Amino acid sequence: MNHPAVQFLIGGVQKGGTSALASYLQSHPDIRLPAVKEAHVFDDPRAGDWSAERFEAEYHQHFAGMLGTHTAMVGDATPIYCFLPALIRRIALYNPAMRWIILLRDPIERAISHYYMERNRGQESLPLGLALLAERWRLRGREGDLSADSPLRRHSYCARGRYTRQLDALHAYFPADQILVIRSMDLLAQPAHSVNRVCTFLGVSAHTGGMRFEPVFPGHYGDRAQHPWVRWILRHRFRSELSLLHSRHGISFNDNFEFTSSVA
Repeated sequence: MNHPAVQFLIGGVQKGGTSALASYLQSHPDIRLPAVKEAHVFDDPRAGDWSAERFEAEYHQHFAGMLGTHTAMVGDATPIYCFLPALIRRIALYNPAMRWIILLRDPIERAISHYYMERNRGQESLPLGLALLAERWRLRGREGDLSADSPLRRHSYCARGRYTRQLDALHAYFPADQILVIRSMDLLAQPAHSVNRVCTFLGVSAHTGGMRFEPVFPGHYGDRAQHPWVRWILRHRFRSELSLLHSRHGISFNDNFEFTSSVA
């Protein structure tokens, strides 16, 4: 590595509050993030055989004037990075000392929020139930497809809620003390406390007194009383996944699929 590296990532999960956390951290005097969220370098469709030097050259274009001063923690917020093991491996090649901040949200609400985001962008034409049923066939054979309109990006509604696989991959390349898991519900309910946890993790001073914790890109996708049969199906679809998540990583949900312990 020829130049100081980007030191931390808000690396996931999509629709878990990454925009809000990035917005809050932007106002910290000892933290720097690029003006445009989501650099999308390690998931670049051209990056299959890039060297560490090429990743560095491409990545550092997003951080002009931020690197090399040793006066601030420099980070990025690109939530797809934790989704695919290949991207985690590339990031380990770039900077094995990278610190990861992962926001985990109820996977049912995450999937529904993801669906409505794509719907509002004009990328989804199916109704919610059919879109979730079609996901398996849409993603089949597209595991390495990172093109701009890939179903892997657009229609991975349930796949991105398979948190165990993502955390397994992270721990395969990075030690536990370089990974911080935050509950999305905690960021929403107690943003100052959550940001202070991030500051401690990054080794910078707590600096939340002047921060404004306003909703960032709030979703208007209905409450938990809507889509009852879809939620019922998803509860059963995710049940074994969440049992595995608890056994491997100590992360639990209660009967309402809300976090209960171990990442507080």
